[in-house]
Amino acid sequence: MKITPDIVLKAYATGIFPMSEGRDNREMFWVDPEQRGILPLDGFHLPRRLRRTVRGDPYAIRIDSAFEAVMTACASPATGRWTTWINREIQDLFTELHHRGHAHSVEAWAGDELVGGLYGIALGGAFFGESMFNRRTDASKVALVHLVGRLHMGGFELLDTQFITDHLRQFGAVEISRDSYHSRLESALSLAGDFWLSGKSLSSASILQSITQTS
Repeated sequence: MKITPDIVLKAYATGIFPMSEGRDNREMFWVDPEQRGILPLDGFHLPRRLRRTVRGDPYAIRIDSAFEAVMTACASPATGRWTTWINREIQDLFTELHHRGHAHSVEAWAGDELVGGLYGIALGGAFFGESMFNRRTDASKVALVHLVGRLHMGGFELLDTQFITDHLRQFGAVEISRDSYHSRLESALSLAGDFWLSGKSLSSASILQSITQTS
């Protein structure tokens, strides 16, 4: 059966997500981990040094201005990663979901250069973080802080990280059981999160304030 964007959305709504074995491997498989990684929005840990960095506005943060470029960067080889689970079929599916308003990118720019960012899917009050990349000091971390602040202000309840890494643990990411995750997912999907915040422009100060008030 051909996997379509609609099938991908239904999969996420039931708690599963697609992966592949490599960039040039056309096969995809569905994953529903026994232990699921989440980043609690009400328990996000913002290290003091990173708080100072965000306040200093080292990068211009843009939303959805270069979604395909973010996905391509996330799929490219990097230090400690010679391959990727993002094959070309997955990239095409997510690009179509972006055009439909479901997949989003948070981007860090230094002038005209895209230096870091992340992407994921928004459904109801759940955001499914997929991958991130970094080409300048703290660029992806700053993008993550802006994502968390945006989710706070947009009425989201769940930030799914799928798996846990040491990078995510420093921000308070935890693993929960599959049953607990599905329960949280059901609750989050009943909400109407506003990722775009009705077109509101956010400053770093407002992002930091929103995180401080809820963590």
